[in-house]
Amino acid sequence: MSTDFRDWIAAWVAPRDTSGPRPEELRASNADRERVVAALTDAVSDGRLTPMEHEERIEAAYRAQTLGELAALTTDLLPPEHQPFLMHERPVMALFRTENRGGRWVVPEKIPVTSLVGNVNIDLREALLQSRRVTVQLAVMAGTVTLLVPHGVRVVLAPDARVRSFKDETSPATTPDAPVIELAGFSYGGRVIARCPKPPKRPFFRR
Repeated sequence: MSTDFRDWIAAWVAPRDTSGPRPEELRASNADRERVVAALTDAVSDGRLTPMEHEERIEAAYRAQTLGELAALTTDLLPPEHQPFLMHERPVMALFRTENRGGRWVVPEKIPVTSLVGNVNIDLREALLQSRRVTVQLAVMAGTVTLLVPHGVRVVLAPDARVRSFKDETSPATTPDAPVIELAGFSYGGRVIARCPKPPKRPFFRR
């Protein structure tokens, strides 16, 4: 059995870190509450909720202290991919296709990312990090993984990472305690790109 294939199998069966708080136990922010309120307002507008149900859930949303309490208010209203925020810890996997993960989602301390002749796009601009240091465990063969991170977030390679093609287009961190995204695992015949969002274009003329 080749070394590449053994690495590939190991990435699939490696145990996941279950230490630390569960996503549903994390404290909710005001922005998270407003996302849920917006979804509830849409639901009462098109008849999925009665006015009384809407009022009860709005009150519950503003009382909610954790993400789990908020998530329960929209579970029966929207499919998983359209929820106000995502809390699952599923690996990101692209096998001969493109897989996107973005929006408001809870990023665990370690996230497995698999790409076999596929494209993985991970957008962390609105993400909620469970840790100041997140490990992206790569298993890439002839694929592309693109990370879009906020300005000031550091993206580094783990000392034992086997990533032959890594392009870092992020801006330098301005504080020593900036969040860190560490790339571990391997990438053979593929590439990994980290970049920051482009600034908005300035108009040619100002009034």
